[in-house]
Amino acid sequence: MTTSLIWRRDMREYVSDIAFTDKVKEIQKQKGSRDIYANMEQRGSWDDTVTDYLAGFIAERDSFYMATVSSEGQPYIQHRGGPKGFIKVIDKHTLGFADFRGNRQYISYGNLEENNKVCLFFMDYPNRTRIKLWGTSVVNETDEALIEQLSVSDYKGEVERAILIHVEVWDRNCPQHINPRYTKQEISDLDMCPGCEPEKD
Repeated sequence: MTTSLIWRRDMREYVSDIAFTDKVKEIQKQKGSRDIYANMEQRGSWDDTVTDYLAGFIAERDSFYMATVSSEGQPYIQHRGGPKGFIKVIDKHTLGFADFRGNRQYISYGNLEENNKVCLFFMDYPNRTRIKLWGTSVVNETDEALIEQLSVSDYKGEVERAILIHVEVWDRNCPQHINPRYTKQEISDLDMCPGCEPEKD
């Protein structure tokens, strides 16, 4: 099943204006970086669709961070995790994931019901790469076919709902200050080192 969504998009001169507001641009000008980012805007260096690169990057992630905002403007960041590839590409403008039962605080869920704007951070620590993605969300608890589509086989977590993210824009950050971190499986793969010659005394 493929779910198509119709979205109302804000009128922006550049897709990066979702982050570079008038106040941000004013501060960039004061601090001497506006010309750099103005050139970036004109080159169109930020993407507003799911490219092959983004799809491949997301497919390798087993977690991400999701920022939401309450009706009072209070931000909240939640770590979301699951089997590798649990967040899926629905189409060129839409991502989706099955929302598994957690501690049942429902802070993100409540925020999304009042303000559907989200920002996601995807981290590839071994390769010191991060992607930040802005979007809008739809929470669905009743579409069983969609929930089944987003569910992960052989994963025991209980799915409570489906969450769809319409991709407004995304950008790949520089690696500065990202310290490499490895999962147990990645360390095990490094230890095995296929094709490496044994060390000689």
